[in-house]
Amino acid sequence: MPRSFWVETLGCPKNQVDSDKLTGTMLAEGMAPADAPEDADLVVVNTCAFIEEARQESIDTVLDLAERTRPGARLVVTGCMAERYGDELAEALPEVDAVAGFGVPVTLGPTRRGPVPRMDLLELPRPPARAPWAYVKVAEGCDRACGFCAIPSFRGRQRSRPMDAVLAEVESLAAGGVREVVLVAQDLAAYGRDQGRGERRIVSLVEEVARRVDRVRLLYLYPSDVTPALVEAVCATGVPYFDLSLQHASGRLLRRMRRWGDGERFLRRIAEIRERAPEAALRSSFIVGYPGETEDDHDELLRFLAEAELDWAGFFAYSREEGTYAAGLDGEVDPELVDDRLAELRELQDGITARRRDALIGTVTEVLVDAPGVARSHREAPEIDGIVAVPPTLAVGELVKVRIEGAAGPDLEAVPV
Repeated sequence: MPRSFWVETLGCPKNQVDSDKLTGTMLAEGMAPADAPEDADLVVVNTCAFIEEARQESIDTVLDLAERTRPGARLVVTGCMAERYGDELAEALPEVDAVAGFGVPVTLGPTRRGPVPRMDLLELPRPPARAPWAYVKVAEGCDRACGFCAIPSFRGRQRSRPMDAVLAEVESLAAGGVREVVLVAQDLAAYGRDQGRGERRIVSLVEEVARRVDRVRLLYLYPSDVTPALVEAVCATGVPYFDLSLQHASGRLLRRMRRWGDGERFLRRIAEIRERAPEAALRSSFIVGYPGETEDDHDELLRFLAEAELDWAGFFAYSREEGTYAAGLDGEVDPELVDDRLAELRELQDGITARRRDALIGTVTEVLVDAPGVARSHREAPEIDGIVAVPPTLAVGELVKVRIEGAAGPDLEAVPV
């Protein structure tokens, strides 16, 4: 059995949780983490398959690691690409020793692909956190049918974890020094209501987690599920941060995406949040070039961004995914036009983000010190948004009151008060 391991993680925070669970399992089996992939007996690549760009990055990473692994080491591919393209991937990558889908114990089994005992990643042990914050996945899969998304086809229907199991994991992380827990799921606000049955329990979950750690942050909220009760629960935690999964502002195009909402509804929801918590930070992501997107749709998104003044926004070119509703739609948008629209949107949002950061100069806020010289307030999600640069003498893991003294694009500079 291999004695040392290296895990390379690609994709979203939910993938990072899966990697943590796999790491915990290997540690429990007596293995030790290697200092570099070249030193490991087992190298695991946790892949992403959400869009074409992510798939290409996954393939490039696998090939790079195949050249770097030492003779006799095993190279295993797991994650979304392994689940979605398992047999095809195993055939296309002779450099790989095994292709293992979700929950497959990657330390077992000599074959490259085939029936292997499966485990529930949601309930696997995890190693101690390496930072004063940690992601906690509260559900797997998704019950929605967004036109562009293939995730339900390989992640399955939504399966919420029992609240007791989530809270036990939170308590374990808190005992290890974690001050902030970031709750994640494909459809976080639908927690507890699986396959249309049961009750949404996200509000009570947020309240219970907040009793166990100093900070609770939520990622990926479907906008129609951001109810007044959920807004109140989030604000009560002291981290009024709202990551709204909007995808566009054109109602016509959103219907074509098989999604709820339009720009006016979104603006009303944002106004309600800011009325409750003027200091709230808002983030979203948007798809550009979805089949049938017109200049009018694009202009509508530009107008929405200018009025919404989100703190953070990401923009992604539409990626055609086999088996999705959108794959059969007409109205393909020319790639050069998509690039032009992306550039225009990013330029607009960069200016909005910079202005909102500049407006914070002179204010006092509380930050969590993540690493020497690096901190975050409630406005910054880890690994996604900007940071607050602080003196490197501040202790990691401490919550500190600071005064913002400067801003440079997405980042802030602060000193303790």
